[in-house]
Amino acid sequence: MTTSSLSTSRVVIIGTGAVGATTAYTLLLRERVSELVLIDANHEKALGEALDMNHGLPFTGGVKIWAGEYSDCAGADIVIIAAGASQRPGETRIDLLKRNAGIFDNIIHNIVEHNDQCIILVATNPVDILSYVSWKKSGLPSNRVIGSGTLLDSARFRYLIGQNKRVNPRSIHAHIIGEHGDSELPVWSLANVAGMNLELGEQDQADIFFRTKNAAYEIINAKGSTSYAIALALDRIVTSILQDEGSVLNVSTLITNYHGVSDVYLGVPSIVDRSGVRELLDIQLNEEELRQFQASGQKLRDELSKLEL
Repeated sequence: MTTSSLSTSRVVIIGTGAVGATTAYTLLLRERVSELVLIDANHEKALGEALDMNHGLPFTGGVKIWAGEYSDCAGADIVIIAAGASQRPGETRIDLLKRNAGIFDNIIHNIVEHNDQCIILVATNPVDILSYVSWKKSGLPSNRVIGSGTLLDSARFRYLIGQNKRVNPRSIHAHIIGEHGDSELPVWSLANVAGMNLELGEQDQADIFFRTKNAAYEIINAKGSTSYAIALALDRIVTSILQDEGSVLNVSTLITNYHGVSDVYLGVPSIVDRSGVRELLDIQLNEEELRQFQASGQKLRDELSKLEL
């Protein structure tokens, strides 16, 4: 990792589709970094995105942004991977596994060839499995290979609870953990507003979780892809790293004997700082939540067993 300050930081984004380009634009608008590099298999696409954003620099700050090559990963603090096949209408995240695992072989090799000190932040789905694949193939310590995890799911969860309670979602404390996908689970036992119980009926809880878990499918069916909220989630992770915040974020990280689950990447509350994932928080789960969490971990272990790593 470079020892540079935030004012001289570099973030590389690999993949300039909906997620990658929107993330770049979000980082640009919020002036999170001094250098922003866009890499895409379709170099013309990366050039177009970079040029379009550069034309807006007179209205923003002094971020330097360009379409680069893998050699530009050298000196980067964070490399965000948003490349790969996108989720199709009616397709689950796990369906993407074989299509995207192969793509990652080349990406990870090219990153670490030029920089083995950066933090790799994975956004491509299925994010938990591809984060594990990235960790295995990169040879980097697990704290420096992070997936976006259930950070976005938790934000959707908080938004929907806030709508129900007519409370700003920033005042809602609630977690979605496990897989970023169909086996994720809500931790209702810990959900609260300013430390007070939510007092939601079973039907309201079921409806909120259903809408949370299926939000991506709803958006994809309506507009073809998700982009804005995941870009904001990635921006949040980047900021916590570069500013050494030590914020608690539900990112995907390597699980070792966490509530009986090991050797898999899952989204759990984690302290994120300049080192990457500094620590996992051992949140208390009730009996049903524990069962669901272990089932989520087993599901992903089963999927990983199908890959040659």
